[in-house]
Amino acid sequence: MEPTKARREAAILFVAVFVLGVIFGGVGNHLWNQHVSGQPITVVTTAHPTRDQLIDNFCQAVKITPAQRKQILLIMDDTSAKWKTLYAPLDAQKESIRQEGRAQIRAILTPSQRPKFDEYMKHVDEQRKAQAAAAAAANSGH
Repeated sequence: MEPTKARREAAILFVAVFVLGVIFGGVGNHLWNQHVSGQPITVVTTAHPTRDQLIDNFCQAVKITPAQRKQILLIMDDTSAKWKTLYAPLDAQKESIRQEGRAQIRAILTPSQRPKFDEYMKHVDEQRKAQAAAAAAANSGH
């Protein structure tokens, strides 16, 4: 019985040392890249550029005059309004399809899973509304 206990302790010690090595290796690599080698740490974002950022980039790339910039902003606002008008009737259909899919999912869940699903979907809806509000604010240019 004693050799089995010793083997188990050795295995646990081996795994612990391995895990600590991975952790310290990752931290060390991060610190090396950030401080010693001078490589910038890039952060991947999924945020879309704002309307003003897009306009600024365009104006710099094409060397737009201030008068042209004003005209371009008017054109963009008009185009955006037309897109919103075009897609507005689809909003109700999108919501209907979304609710139909959720109803199908709820049908296969157990009674104890349904409240968790409803709470999760409530959270998803809140995130979607917040993202839409943020996108609308960013695209309004202010």
